Amino acid sequence: MGRWPLAAFVLCALVLVCVTWQVAAGGPLLRADVRAAGVLRTSAMPDGPAELLADLGNVPVALSVLAVAAGYAAWRARRARIARWWAGPAAAALLLLVTLLLVVAMKALIGRPGPPGPVGGTGFYPSGHAATSAAAYGAAVLLLLPWTRGRTARRGLVTGCLLVVVGTGYGLVRRGYHWPLDVLGSWSLCGALLVLVALCVPGSGGRTGRRDTDGPPDPPVG
Repeated sequence: MGRWPLAAFVLCALVLVCVTWQVAAGGPLLRADVRAAGVLRTSAMPDGPAELLADLGNVPVALSVLAVAAGYAAWRARRARIARWWAGPAAAALLLLVTLLLVVAMKALIGRPGPPGPVGGTGFYPSGHAATSAAAYGAAVLLLLPWTRGRTARRGLVTGCLLVVVGTGYGLVRRGYHWPLDVLGSWSLCGALLVLVALCVPGSGGRTGRRDTDGPPDPPVG
């Protein structure tokens, strides 16, 4: 693991530990969380668009996007005769499964009550929708980056992903489905896991993988 991936992993892990500790222990950060939720819930966006943003974290939607990206990345990697062409898509699928399992376990262990709104009960930390969107769309971008030509296109792909993930989190808080810290906890969890996935995707910052000896060179991405 290089310096930057390691730094990103450590940062995400520290944020996750800090936020989880504050939520579980009822720390002072919860007061700021309540205030932030109040500001976001009274923002100008109408309910309809906010609901659509929140729905981007639904498993069927996010899983469909990841499946298309994984299939395309696997096809391109196999055409390029990369030895472990299946490693990236397999890591992305495993990421989504591990993310969902960890979220379910943390919800059960912490049992945080939800904000006043359409959904009651406990088990709101971390947000499953925010985690699903961050894991699925983030992994999709990691799979597509090596096969995206041009710096502008790659930046656009990353920027679009960030906007979708942030928009999903905003929609969840705006509609009263989650507290802001629920979303932040999910983002930090998925950020750490995405660093590990990047190590398995050729050309995304981890190992590039070795081509078969009789295969053509890797396609240019610049």
